[in-house]
Amino acid sequence: MTRKKLSLTPYLFLAPALLVIATFVLYPIGAVFYYSFTKYNISTPPVWVGLDNYKALLTDKIFWLALQHSFTYLLVTPILIVLCTILAIVVNRKLPGINAFRAVYYIPVISGSIAVGISWRLMLDTNGLLNGLLLSLGVIQSPIQWLAEPSMTLPIAMLLTIWMGLGYYMMIFLAGLQNIPEELYDAAAIDGCNPIQKHWHVSVPGLRPQYVVVGVVSSLAALQVFNEIYILTGGLGGILNSGVTVVFYLWRKAFRLQEAGMASAIAIVLLLITLIFSIVNIRLMERGTEAD
Repeated sequence: MTRKKLSLTPYLFLAPALLVIATFVLYPIGAVFYYSFTKYNISTPPVWVGLDNYKALLTDKIFWLALQHSFTYLLVTPILIVLCTILAIVVNRKLPGINAFRAVYYIPVISGSIAVGISWRLMLDTNGLLNGLLLSLGVIQSPIQWLAEPSMTLPIAMLLTIWMGLGYYMMIFLAGLQNIPEELYDAAAIDGCNPIQKHWHVSVPGLRPQYVVVGVVSSLAALQVFNEIYILTGGLGGILNSGVTVVFYLWRKAFRLQEAGMASAIAIVLLLITLIFSIVNIRLMERGTEAD
């Protein structure tokens, strides 16, 4: 039996990509992991403190509140899946001007989260468009301070995320719908299914791969939300930390309070949460697909 020669050619082609991954992914993760065991305020050299940062997180009430807010933010995922499925079904119809309708829903995606966040903040201001409209219709008697209400901060940020993501995830579902053979819908119609039943028994099962992608991507984005909170609250996190999420708290610790060691510990905890959540999410979606 002849022994195969080891060829270096494939590794030479992989080398640039591996170098980029090592420089911009593996090294930063390793550095953050190391700094999470140190007391490091950026301006002074890191001092090894072992597990002190992680122990401090266990008794940090704001961290647990931020974690609660981040998990609450995951509610945007099922809402996006339902709304985007319905929208994709609507815009998948062959109607005059349907391409313009699709483009309108995609505008928030290309507008940029910062620009959209500033627009929403101005709209929700005490003298903003929303209060003006409600006052003119007689719905309210005095302006509402939408972003000054602790109970409203997180829901408004979630609503903004949903509005910005509708067009993007709708296009993913639309692409999936256009790959479903028309014969399946015809067979469902012959079996006596009405339009809603046709989509329930044909479209929804046919979109299983898209549900996996959207479920994972949107849930990870929800766990890592930052821009919406920062813009809507002016970088403060809301009254009584009502809008603070894990990533926002990480940013505050690192860049406002100069506690890079503690911020690194938060980053590692978030990395573990997102990793576990992604694995569980994918497994559940795969089991659902196999069951069908």
